[in-house]
Amino acid sequence: MPELDDHLSFLYGESRSRVVMDRLREILDRYRPLIDSKRSELSERDAILIVYGDQVQDVGMPPLRVLADFCQKHLTGVVNAVHILPFYPWTSDDGFSVKDYRAVDPALGDWADIERLGKNFRLMFDGVINHVSSQSEWFQKFLRDDPRYRNFFITVEGEPDLSGVARPRTLPLLTQIHTPSGAKSVWTTFSEDQIDLNYRNPEVLLEIIDLILFYVTRGAEFIRLDAIAYLWKEIGTSCIHLLQTHHLIQLLRAILDGVAPHVLLITETNVPHADNLSYFGDGHNEAQLVYNFALPPLVLHTLHTGNASALSKWASDLKLPSHHTTFFNFLASHDGIGINPVRDILPQDDIETLVQRTLNHGGLVSYKHDSDGSHSPYELNINYFDALSDPNANETIETQIDRFMVAQSIMLSLIGVPGIYFHSLFGSRGWLEGVKETGRNRTINRQKCDRGMLEEELNDPSSLRSRVFKRYTQLLKLRSASAAFHPHGSQQILDYGDSIFALLRISPDEGERVLCLHNVSPRPCAVTLNFEIADDLISNLKFKNHFTLSPYQIVWFKLYDSH
Repeated sequence: MPELDDHLSFLYGESRSRVVMDRLREILDRYRPLIDSKRSELSERDAILIVYGDQVQDVGMPPLRVLADFCQKHLTGVVNAVHILPFYPWTSDDGFSVKDYRAVDPALGDWADIERLGKNFRLMFDGVINHVSSQSEWFQKFLRDDPRYRNFFITVEGEPDLSGVARPRTLPLLTQIHTPSGAKSVWTTFSEDQIDLNYRNPEVLLEIIDLILFYVTRGAEFIRLDAIAYLWKEIGTSCIHLLQTHHLIQLLRAILDGVAPHVLLITETNVPHADNLSYFGDGHNEAQLVYNFALPPLVLHTLHTGNASALSKWASDLKLPSHHTTFFNFLASHDGIGINPVRDILPQDDIETLVQRTLNHGGLVSYKHDSDGSHSPYELNINYFDALSDPNANETIETQIDRFMVAQSIMLSLIGVPGIYFHSLFGSRGWLEGVKETGRNRTINRQKCDRGMLEEELNDPSSLRSRVFKRYTQLLKLRSASAAFHPHGSQQILDYGDSIFALLRISPDEGERVLCLHNVSPRPCAVTLNFEIADDLISNLKFKNHFTLSPYQIVWFKLYDSH
């Protein structure tokens, strides 16, 4: 694997890399017989549920076991993969400050419960590898001046100019700590409890490679690289998107291609769209999927304005570097709706409108620290249902559901693999009580559900959760049944007027085509098709050339004859 040598030489120099390569070969030789190196290609059947390990709770049962049972009962045939948000022992940030990478939080269950879920669904694990908890064994040994861990973390001496460092938070970049050898300043990109790892030390890299392969042996088919853009630090730079970071990801990709080719990397980079796309590499050597972070705020803007022109222009420019890459499309997640990805797409006035409407709808806004010392909006903290529809608006719940579902349909129809946050699947509303309990804005979209109460709502056809889930289930099943939605197929953005987001999806072999029309406005829209006859997969009705789309109506036309 000569590419491994190349990456290690770039990172550590030629002479040092030889020693690292010998150690790396030992790790690979140890894991290779433990991994079934199957190949599992993506298809239109792939849809990933994003969920916390304790999202569904039942008295007396480990939450992960409850989740496995709930998913098997309600989501078999609806989604085929589950992204379990960090299920390791943790100390803050709802799991993203990991105390022990290799254990399951005993409050959630154990590895047998993860395996149980993996029998029916493909699994995505989080690689939270930019930082560890201040209570982790690694950092605790660093605090005791253990020689092995002395260089596991980044210490900064003196007062260098760090004003140019890109920051996603307003907290201090450096945290003061005390060790037997004296006071030190350690690098903490996200919080004082999340201590950044030092990848200049190859021992750190080797530990993380071993960890990633351990996750593969535990059933991970997708590895989500959390906050990966910040991985390598160089004082005097922005410390984001550095070339060394890309080489590290390419190294991980080469290792997995050689040992576990069925495992796919997904990079989580909440950054401007062009920067986000860079994590595809050349289309063969870096992430197979990247989070499509511009999509959530763009769809929100589209439904707020009733105008799809900005979304259509952006989507028409979406390009993938190869047929081996695709987007991880989502509208909501455990985090909020990032603003940075659309700063080069939407005018500042439109971004400010998104911020103000979030506040008007009962949501919250998180801010980041800018290099000039100011603060600017970074993230909209609001449930996506409430972001689209003011909870206090004088409109019917039917209109709100229609508006919500047209947003979800846009996400499902775009090229890529859809990621559906648990609360979106069931049309949950915001949880302000949770924010009051934790003091954290992101809690608004992280409510835990009692299984009995949730299933009672799902069994009530009149409830919001039941109605949303029924419609979402229909779309997901239709999507999985048509090769036109294959993530490595193609798409064309069509012009049916500013009120309609229209795209044509085409299967890789060009044998199936589906035309997806979305009325994003509260007004009826007349449509003239360029196709003789079209069957709507959603309603099972045949449409002629001329018809009218109702407000927020969705049609997915299976096309036969064209001119």
